[in-house]
Amino acid sequence: MFIQERLQAAIHQLELGFGARIIRWLLISVALVGMMVCYDTRVYHAFNSEEAMDAAQLARNLSEGHGYTTDFIRPFSLYLVKKHNQAAHPAEAASTNFVDTAQIYTAHPDLANAPLYPMVLAGIMKVWTPQWKVERHKPFWSEGGNFRRYQPEFRIAILNQLLLFAVVALTFQLTRKLFDGPAAWLATTITLGSALLWKFSVSGLPTMLLMVTFLTLAWCLVKIEEAGRAELPPVRSLFLFALMAGLLTGLGMLTRYSFGWLIVPVVIFLVLFGGSRRSGLAVAAVLAFGLVVSPWIVRNLSVSGTPFGTAGFAAAEGITGFSGSRLMQSINPDMTAVYWLRPYGHKLIDNLSNILQGDIFHLAGGWMGILFFAGLLLGLRNAAARRLRYFAVMCLGVFIFVQALGQTHVSVANPEVNTENVLVLLTPFVVIFGVAFFLTLLDQMNLPSLAIRRVVISLLVILATRGLLSTNITKEPTIAYPPYYPPDIQEISGWMRPDELIMSDVPWAVAWYGDRQCTWTTINSQYEFYALNDYVKPVHGLYLTLITLNGKLMTECIQGGVESWDNFVFKTLVANQLPSGFPLRYFPEETLMSGMFLTDRQRW
Repeated sequence: MFIQERLQAAIHQLELGFGARIIRWLLISVALVGMMVCYDTRVYHAFNSEEAMDAAQLARNLSEGHGYTTDFIRPFSLYLVKKHNQAAHPAEAASTNFVDTAQIYTAHPDLANAPLYPMVLAGIMKVWTPQWKVERHKPFWSEGGNFRRYQPEFRIAILNQLLLFAVVALTFQLTRKLFDGPAAWLATTITLGSALLWKFSVSGLPTMLLMVTFLTLAWCLVKIEEAGRAELPPVRSLFLFALMAGLLTGLGMLTRYSFGWLIVPVVIFLVLFGGSRRSGLAVAAVLAFGLVVSPWIVRNLSVSGTPFGTAGFAAAEGITGFSGSRLMQSINPDMTAVYWLRPYGHKLIDNLSNILQGDIFHLAGGWMGILFFAGLLLGLRNAAARRLRYFAVMCLGVFIFVQALGQTHVSVANPEVNTENVLVLLTPFVVIFGVAFFLTLLDQMNLPSLAIRRVVISLLVILATRGLLSTNITKEPTIAYPPYYPPDIQEISGWMRPDELIMSDVPWAVAWYGDRQCTWTTINSQYEFYALNDYVKPVHGLYLTLITLNGKLMTECIQGGVESWDNFVFKTLVANQLPSGFPLRYFPEETLMSGMFLTDRQRW
């Protein structure tokens, strides 16, 4: 009898108690792993953005003990470092002896990336070191002897997909806190089915890490608001959460500099809804924020004389005189236009119109964005939900401004999946409040049966996740060619010594795949090239891909000016005529799949 009772109790626990929860979460975990395997088998693709490769090569340098240094050399970074060192050491600048004021003969300090994401990647690379050489014969990494996947990139994708699952879990917890269980499950399903979030998860960008930080920040604000409404608010808990809010905002800024602007909505939220201790909470958050970001700003000032390095000039990219990536490719830029306000106004207005007419309506896939904006007119009974929605709207305003002013050539190369797309961080908020509005409408429809209600909800899920469903139907190519073909890049880099400088139109790819110091092509093939080659560091190799080789014949190659790289390629390939005195005159006998390579001597 005793055994029978124990057996019945165990069955009861398995069906309704702790065992049921274990089985449920086990099934959820299996489903998530299945989704990841399916996506990575059919839709995964290699890195196709310079930001992802730049962060990855920086992380490798960190993991190998080379410090926060980069192999992707921006000519503008050389300009900033050289200018700062000459101002700091005028005696050396006036010396007739050569002094490496640009810090390129040694490891060049990185001035473009915020540090947190590369440090996370470096930690993963340290404990889980990948195979850096491309695999051309092993299954999965290759097919039929042809390269298909690069192991380090695939591991970075796995990390970001785990962060995506963390985003989904935080969305569930936040929605259940603000509303109820059914709303939480619906918001979680739609968030997990976002095609855009899955694209970011394999892009190699820090967006997933930033989104986890953002949702944790929102959770802290909800706890502060909840405690602030109590008759006897717990002072210690309030200040602890305020410090955490400032800390998380600072960590977000150290992941992506533009995230630091969120300290403004955070302070406003604390002042409005922090209760009787509102002023102290706001000060605590600002102090925590300042303590987190100050050491890194001091480092940048000591290296380049600027608080954010080359990233601090993002607003100047695209203004008159610095179209495209011209500023980053300039070794001796004329900075006059940077100090005028009118060009920034033109850039802001132009990009604002594009965002307000297009990007803003594509939030969370389109349908949820529509429900979110319509739901702004709906009053919410839950005070915490209502006040967090105010915070979301403030963040939306900040992100629109930041994205409009901070757009660079990166957004042109990859219009949707890039770190300058900060509006994507609002996806969980859009889904949460869009779902709340949808369920409110559904309750007012008085549907005749529960089955029809479930059909309507299923239709919403299908509409909101249709992008992910459609991408899994057809198999996508895994390599980002053109222009990137890692086997070619590693072969070219193998011809060069580690201390030799390469120039390329894809320097981020040479730095990542080839593990060689590579500078971006200067803005022209004449005086800017020679300014770098003769007075900074000699260029021993020139690698030009289809980005340059596919230039338009008339407008870019022939009429683009005799100093343009397009004209250089046209004369080299068509007329077989290199410019007189050009130092790189040798090319390999074998044909490269991805582009053209010139060097100073025969190396093969």
